[in-house]
This record gives sequence, C-alpha cells and structure tokens, in this order.
Amino acid sequence: MNTVSFVTVDVFTSKRFAGNQLAVIPDARGLSDDEMQAIATEFGYSEVTFVLPPENPGNTARVRIFTPTIEVPFAGHPNVGTAFVLGRQKEVFGRELGDALRFEERAGLVEVALHRNDGIVTGARIVAPQALAVGPAIDATAIATCASLRPGDLADQTHVPVRVSVGLPFAVAEVRDVDILSKARPNVTAFEEANARYPLAEDSFSLFLYARTPGQPWQIRARMFAPLDNVMEDPATGSASAALGAYLVSQLPEADAEIDLVIEQGVEMGRRSLIAVNVSKTNGSVRKVSISGDCVTAMRGEIEL
Repeated sequence: MNTVSFVTVDVFTSKRFAGNQLAVIPDARGLSDDEMQAIATEFGYSEVTFVLPPENPGNTARVRIFTPTIEVPFAGHPNVGTAFVLGRQKEVFGRELGDALRFEERAGLVEVALHRNDGIVTGARIVAPQALAVGPAIDATAIATCASLRPGDLADQTHVPVRVSVGLPFAVAEVRDVDILSKARPNVTAFEEANARYPLAEDSFSLFLYARTPGQPWQIRARMFAPLDNVMEDPATGSASAALGAYLVSQLPEADAEIDLVIEQGVEMGRRSLIAVNVSKTNGSVRKVSISGDCVTAMRGEIEL
C-alpha cells in the first residue's frame, strides 16, 4: 500500500493547539490533483499544502494550496507554516535550505524569510505575491446579512465594504466594536446570494470582518468566514490580513509610510492567533506587504493511498 507523510502545524501562535491548523505534505510527488483534493477534504482544515520540486531550479519549491473544496492561488498561513516545516527539516528534495526561500505558486513567486531563535526555526515572514487590487464595493446590507448582523453594526468612516486582494480576494468590512464582532455568525444562504452577486473565478465569496482598537488603530481584531469553502470560520487568515493592511495604509493621506499592524484572530474559536503585518507605501502606492508569525508542530504521520 502506498503512503505519503504529513506534518501538521499550528500557525500564528507559539502555543500548541492554538492558532490556525495546517497540514503539510512535504513531498507530494506522484499525487494526482484528485488525490490532493481528497486529502485536503479528509483533513478538513482551512488549507493543506502540497510541496513539489520547483519548475525553476533557482527557486525552493512549488507549493499547491487546497481548501476542503478547491485549490487556491495563494494563502497566508499555509505559506508561513510550510516554510516552518521545510526549515525544520533543513532540506527539500535533496537541497539544503538557507533562511531565504522562494515558493512558486499560482498567484506568483512568494518570497519567504525563516525566523530563528538560538538557531532553531520558529516561524517565517512572507511577502505577498501581488500588488493590492481593490474593488468592487459591496452592499453593506449584503455584508451584514452574511454575518447575521444589522447594517448599522458596520462602520464606514474609513471605507465602505469592499473586495481587496494581494493574491486571494476577500470582502472586508469594519464593524463598530469588538462586542459586535463577537456576535457575528455566518448565514450560509446569504453567502450563496453574495457569491452569485459578486462572483469570482478563483474562489467563492469569503468575508473578513474586523474592529479597530480605540486609541490604537493598528491593533485589530478580526474574524473570517468562508462557509462556501466548508470553512465556517478561520482562526487566522494571513492573505486577508495582508490585503486589509495594504488597503488601510493605501487610505492614509501620507504619500510615504511604513506601518506595522497586529491582527488578532481566532479568539471566539478558542484558537487565538497573532498575525504581524508590515506595509510599505512609497509615492502614494503600496509597494510591499509582508506577514509573519510563529509556528509550532502538532502531529506527524502517514496517509494511506
């Protein structure tokens, strides 16, 4: 019987069984697309990654990312967690690794820097593969209905609800405070209606809700719902955090800015996550967005095929 090895890690946390779960298949050679999708569905995590040899030998690896229902072009915590797993094993496909990695993905090339403590890999920082893309605006009533909230629970002083992306699109909307955020619940029927109204080629309608901390605007609490991907709620969403950070910084009146954000997510699920976001803005445009965080290994094993 054929088997394939896996490692699971908890991402954006240094505490086991917190953060966001990720399964990594460090050597996915020989697996078909259908087998990859079946494995991702079996785990039931928000994403599973499959590591393959790079098409360009100058890069580290090709990484494919699957949700329980579909392959996606890019995601945040899968890149951070995959880098952590590969960094801990010190080599990939017979090649020793340094601290700078490059992953080939459908959204483009993802640059990665490993984080170490006393020489041991503890996490990673990744750079978003695409420039900030904004639009379309999304009806506030549709957003509120998706989250089982009232339209008046949303805040629009900074921006109206809108779709943003730095590699994977999300609808983002601000709510008035953390108490309202904690009351949000996904309404699957409303998500289906929003998906039909705001269709995407690469994924289904996903919603990233957030609240800013009074007096500390760069301290943010967030939640992400993607029930059409069989992810009722995600404990940590790096790609959405990067897109939100880029969009908020793009709204600043200053032409040049270097902003650090901390996005706390997963609290309501009992899987608290901390996502560090850095955004560089030059001459009025966001030029670079990176996210980083810690990881911890949870399980190892084999999958029978």
